This record gives sequence, structure tokens and C-alpha cells, in this order.
Amino acid sequence: MTTGSPRASDAYAALRYPEFRAYIAASTIHNIALLVQEVVIAYELYRITRDPLALGLTGLAAAIPFISLSLFGGHVADRLSKRTIILWTVVLVTFATAGLCVCVNAAEAHRLSSDALIAMFYLVIFFIGVCRAFRAPAVSALRAFLVPPSLYENATKWSTSSWQVASVVGPSLSGFSYLVVGLSGTLLFVVVLLAISWYFFSRIGDKPVPPEPNESSIISSVMEGVRFAHRTKIIFYSISLDMLSVLFGGVVAILPIYAEDILHVGAGGLGILRAASSAGAIVTVIALARFSVIKHPWRNLLIATSGFGVWILVFAVSPWMMLSVLALFMSGAFDSISVVIRQTILQLMTPDNMRGRVMAVSGIFISSSNELGAFESGFAARLMGTVPSAVFGAVTTLAIVAWVFSKSKELLKVQPTTASH
Repeated sequence: MTTGSPRASDAYAALRYPEFRAYIAASTIHNIALLVQEVVIAYELYRITRDPLALGLTGLAAAIPFISLSLFGGHVADRLSKRTIILWTVVLVTFATAGLCVCVNAAEAHRLSSDALIAMFYLVIFFIGVCRAFRAPAVSALRAFLVPPSLYENATKWSTSSWQVASVVGPSLSGFSYLVVGLSGTLLFVVVLLAISWYFFSRIGDKPVPPEPNESSIISSVMEGVRFAHRTKIIFYSISLDMLSVLFGGVVAILPIYAEDILHVGAGGLGILRAASSAGAIVTVIALARFSVIKHPWRNLLIATSGFGVWILVFAVSPWMMLSVLALFMSGAFDSISVVIRQTILQLMTPDNMRGRVMAVSGIFISSSNELGAFESGFAARLMGTVPSAVFGAVTTLAIVAWVFSKSKELLKVQPTTASH
């Protein structure tokens, strides 16, 4: 820890803690690596199959293990060393990616069929989902131990920014790398990035495991986290709103179709489309660095989610690349506000000894929106057509915001308070 106490109004307050800087560096590089891998696998799958459902199935392959194991992963994160969990899962993902690189080389040399390669893509995605079920709760819970509670909102903004930087850099690098060194060379690059992220995670010291007030079985322990998230209404409604809006409104999974068949911009254009929403998020988080967005958290969350839905609707019907990029940029700007609010609420209102389990519950909701949303997008695109399915998703998102608002008006007066630590 640094000497002195950085003020919450200091935009760089959380970054003045060395371990938090290591955390941000590790998380950013790790997320860049996984996003590069995700984009090139999705592009290669669509190039081979020309089937939107093949893209949707990547979300399902990632979601099934994550949702199935995440609550147990949260229990483990509350009982064991979070640092150790993170380091081992990064190692396992690195070896899985290296194995996939070998398979791609075999396919390029015609020693492995296209069908077998596709199967390997899904197998590796599934395995990464297993690792993420343990890594994600540990990473989310660890952040609260690196800065004091007064800096949780500031730390959340930097953490959100790091994810968005990765979301810009990762897809951009993926398109460039795919064009220059091909799929196998790109996967080798991912292996190097994962190794670097492991180094930065290793620079964070081990943290004490908070004692559990009452010893209980694994099932009871897991359900305690579920019950806490459910009875704390602002947590429950915020993660539910995020899940439902992105589940229907998310368009990431079908961006390869827009790039290839609607906007006709190819792999390079796909990288720009993938990066646009994150660029909007980065600009927004930087602009908000000195201002709090949790003074009226529920009102701000509803406005941000509505803005996300409106701009996704614009993207859905846009036939022009520039307008599509602008729409995704603005959707990311509004989404970043909702992320900061939701994550700050979680950090403030969750006790130390329950962080892994509550973060796991939140992670399941987020995974449901992202990975299952990817499956929903691919399935709907195949059923309705790409543009009609995206329009349907955006309109559904706006309807969900109106419905949630009607059920949660009392939360407009709620102000998050710090849990006992």
C-alpha cells in the first residue's frame, strides 16, 4: 500500500496502490488475449460454416460450464487463496490455447479435417468457460482487497476502463493479426499475452481469507450467497436488468455477419465494429473519472440502459459503416455507465467473507446475458434474419427497462451503503 490516503476525488486514487496497478495490467492483458482469440475463432467459424447458428453455439459452449460451476467457484474463492486460483486458471487456459494452435497447424497442413477443427474450437471454448467459472469470482472479489472502501467507485471505473481498453485493443489486434500471420500465428500471440498476464497477477501478494462466521456445507454456503444477492433488492434488480437487456439487445455474436454480408467490410471491419462500443465506454469512463454516478444509482442505471437500447436499434437498421460504428460507440458509452454503477453497488454492499459467492451470482447473470445472449442472437438471426433479429432485440430491451422500472420505483430513493468489512 502507498503511504498516505489518496482522496476519492483524485481521478488516479486507486492507481496509487501498486498491487492495484498490477491487477489492472494483468486483467487488461488477459482480456486482450481472450478477446483476440474469441474474435478470430468466431470469424474462422463463420468463414468455414457460413452459419449464424455456429456463432451462437460459441456462446452456448462458454455459458454451459460457466453457469454450471460458477456458484461453486464463488464458494472456492471465499474459502481458498484468490491469487492461487487465478494463477492456476491462467496456466490452464494458456495450455489449452497452445493445444488449439497445434490443431490449427494440423488443419492447415491437411492432417486435421474442418469438422474436427470446428469440434476443437468448441472444446477449447468449453474448457475456457470451466476455468472462468473459478477465475472470475476470484478476480472480482480480489479487487476489494487492493484498495480501501472509499475508493471502490474509483477502482471500479479503472477496472471498467481496463476491460474496455482490452475490448478496443483485442478486436483491433485480432483483425490485423489474422490478416498478417493467420489463425495459428494469432493463437501463438495469444499464448504470449496470457503468459505476460500470469506474470502481473503473480506480482499481487496473497491475501488473508476472511473467516466464515458459521461453518456450513458447500450447498448451504453457495445458497447463502444467492440469498444475499436476492434479498438485497438493488443488487438483484441491477444484475437482472443487465442480464435481460444484454441478453436480448447484445449484437456482438452477429457482428461477423454484419461485417461480411451487410456492411461488406471483412475481417478488418469486424475488428473496428468490435472495438467501437468499447471505445465509447473508454471515453465515457474517462469523462466521468472525477464525478460520481452513484448519487442517484437506480435512476442513472435506468437511463443508461435505455440509451443502450436506443443505439442498438440504430445499429440494427444502419446500412452504413460510419453510422454503425457511431451507434456501437454510443451503446458502449451508455453501457459503461451501467457497469460502473452495478459493480460499485456490488463492491460497497457485499461483506468480505461473501464476495466470491455474490460475485459468482453476478457473474452468472452477466454470463447469461453475454454467452446465452450470443446463442440467442445466432438462433434469432437464423430464424428471423439478421436485421429483424437485431431490431427485435433492441425493442425488447427498451420494453424490459419500462417493465423493470414499473416494478422497482422504490429503488429511486435507495443510496448504497458500505457493508461491514
